[in-house]
Amino acid sequence: QVQLVESGGGLVQPGGSLRLSCAASGSIFSINRMAWYRQAPGKQRELVAVITSGGNTNYADSVKGRFTISRDNARNTVYLQMNSLKPEDTAVYYCSTFASWGQGTQVTVSS
Repeated sequence: QVQLVESGGGLVQPGGSLRLSCAASGSIFSINRMAWYRQAPGKQRELVAVITSGGNTNYADSVKGRFTISRDNARNTVYLQMNSLKPEDTAVYYCSTFASWGQGTQVTVSS
């Protein structure tokens, strides 16, 4: 199983943008699905976005039109571009292959 390391989180004002990165320790070329999840304080972990090896994507209703998931197989990296951020997007964001998980990166949206 590959190891995953997320980066790119931080503090941003409402309406701002962040790009999260998930670097894998090995090739992701053959991994069919990769995803971003998030977990806010006191809430269950929820699926944010999924991308297949063919580039098909799916998003939670709460982020559609604002977030974009992408993958660069040559760099073994998955990205989550987050625009028009809202305070309710505040959470720890996790990258997953559905077999392994990263340690998470904190995103805080606050003025």
